[in-house]
Amino acid sequence: MAERPRRSARKRRSPPSGNSNGDLPQEQEDGANRMKAGYAKAEVKNQEVRESLDPLQPGERPNAVTVGAIFALITALLLWGSTFVALITDAEVDGRQVNVIQWAALAAVFTFMAFGMWKARYWAVLGFQMLLVLLILACVLGLVVAASLLQIVSTFILLVGLSVLFFYMVKAMARVQMPERPGDR
Repeated sequence: MAERPRRSARKRRSPPSGNSNGDLPQEQEDGANRMKAGYAKAEVKNQEVRESLDPLQPGERPNAVTVGAIFALITALLLWGSTFVALITDAEVDGRQVNVIQWAALAAVFTFMAFGMWKARYWAVLGFQMLLVLLILACVLGLVVAASLLQIVSTFILLVGLSVLFFYMVKAMARVQMPERPGDR
């Protein structure tokens, strides 16, 4: 492969205007100071919100987390039931055997998540929120391809319900994330 000829007239960048000792120009200093002030202001607000949160009492869990745990448990029970039925009946979908191991694995994840949320564990709430985001995206895509009014209405109702649960889970997650309670050590 042949080398490319070097350009003889390269544009050289001029050093930034400012002091000769390498200080930032006044405009950049102002921007940096404003950014630092903005971060400081945001951190003060964050600290005020943290202080306003009531720590969870031992055995307590926020209502949104309780609703999420019940939702995960119902889903887990439905998945375990579907797994059991598919295992007993050798069910087929579109002419193919149902993969029972996949259903059982998903049911186990939901069971584990429901247990973790019932115990108000941060990892379970965070995982459930991730699941909610995926379900919300699936609902939005479902609205795009909905073929009937019934599909549109039912998907929209599901979308609103999942979105409201997600909204309330955010503050609940902040309470769950608070420093460890004395009884947990």
